Amino acid sequence: MSGVQMLEVAPDEGDQRLDRWLRRRFPHVAQGRIEKMCRKGEIRVDGGRVKAATKVEVGQTVRIPPLAATEHQPAPPRSTVSDADARMIRDCVLYRDDHIIALNKPPGLPTQGGSKQSRHVDGMAEALKFGLEDKPRLVHRLDKDTSGVLLLARTRTVASALTSAFRSRETRKIYWAVVAGTPSPKMGTIKFGLVKAPGHGARGEAEKMLCIHPSEVDSTEGAKRAQTDYAVLSNLGGRVSWVAMVPVTGRTHQLRAHMAEMGHPIIGDGKYGGSGQENLGDGWGAQMGGEMSRKLHLHARSIRLIHPVTGALLQITAPLPAHMAQTWAAFDWRESDVPADPFEEDE
Repeated sequence: MSGVQMLEVAPDEGDQRLDRWLRRRFPHVAQGRIEKMCRKGEIRVDGGRVKAATKVEVGQTVRIPPLAATEHQPAPPRSTVSDADARMIRDCVLYRDDHIIALNKPPGLPTQGGSKQSRHVDGMAEALKFGLEDKPRLVHRLDKDTSGVLLLARTRTVASALTSAFRSRETRKIYWAVVAGTPSPKMGTIKFGLVKAPGHGARGEAEKMLCIHPSEVDSTEGAKRAQTDYAVLSNLGGRVSWVAMVPVTGRTHQLRAHMAEMGHPIIGDGKYGGSGQENLGDGWGAQMGGEMSRKLHLHARSIRLIHPVTGALLQITAPLPAHMAQTWAAFDWRESDVPADPFEEDE
């Protein structure tokens, strides 16, 4: 057995639970063993007793009691990412430096694992280390069927900074969508609150967000305020429109629920644009017939942010996925005909 160790929390290890910090250092130490050592006061931080869930900060000293030789063994290197998936996810990289990776997430690929989801971006991030020891971390999410710009942080410090930037709305995300009908006015703001509706199934897989009038948000349990800015970029006879959207808030399914509530569901949205959904697209709902209706037409087109390390302004743009590019070609819509940020131009 090894003797007592006094380890300092490194600059890239702060703001995380003690048990997670310890298991990264000693992967073979079981969770139950960590909790027991904390209860007995064998693990201490800056001399004080702590719980497994206590957060450690940069510069703190952690006392580690003697560990068995097997608990010192490093985790065996392994990758659960297939060669094909590794190539695919690397081909999705739009931007990379020592701190940030930006992907163009394909439609149909979940951001994280969940019920019956074993293949997802978070799992494939092992293939995006590019020479670093740790895989990059997710800092925001996209729905499974939504494509476009997805950011990952390559260090814990950058992940914390980006998460803070998203929460304080210091980033600007623009989405493109195809919707039934033509919203009126052609530029506006949607302020319906959102509340989770009861789901169906053991894990609520079919859960939806319900729109709540702004005046009823405070009196509705679980409801949260939400705001979406939108602008119509082009339309075809009032039956279908190319719309840009900025999610001022970042609620679950916000853009999809807001557009459906307006009567203009996003094309291909089976959850919010079903046949029973009242809309202003000549009764089409989100179904236009043929292949066009089989996939969601919602794409995280661009993101603008201040780089958390260099301070440079980053503008990252994602090309349309194949099914949306085909729709643009069918409707003779050209990306070069619209401003990158129609809201900024209006201002």
